[in-house]
Amino acid sequence: MSTGKKTQLVTFRIGDDPFAADIFSVERVLRHAKPRPVPDLPAWIEGVLDYRGRVIPVIDLRARFGAEGVRPDNARIIVCVVGDDFIAMTVDAVHEVATIDDAQLEPPPAIFRGLTREYLKGLVRRPEGVLVVLDVAHLLTSQERLQIEQVLGAGAAR
Repeated sequence: MSTGKKTQLVTFRIGDDPFAADIFSVERVLRHAKPRPVPDLPAWIEGVLDYRGRVIPVIDLRARFGAEGVRPDNARIIVCVVGDDFIAMTVDAVHEVATIDDAQLEPPPAIFRGLTREYLKGLVRRPEGVLVVLDVAHLLTSQERLQIEQVLGAGAAR
């Protein structure tokens, strides 16, 4: 059943798994460049990146989601808008901008619980498989954001 309302999604891959993010939360896709490492942050935060005069954290989604394997050479960094801030996420590949009918977005099943459920906007069934749609605003908890701000603030004060 079509609602007539459409959503555009930027689709990408982590390992063999397809993911997507709402196009309105994606600022830019960059070639992967090694972020500057920052001590005292979780291992899944790859470091920080200077983007438009701002220092933004780069989340390694492969590590955040516990995906096996090695990042390919053609990895990308997706810079996302989260409120008034930016965050970036490293993904294995970016594929396309897909348009879906809003009725296709199904809520996450009950098997996803806790923080994992927070990351998800929903699932979209496509002929090539299920597409996991992330809610990028929830990739970092408020505690994790605070920890990042404290570490980055302490580094700037040195």
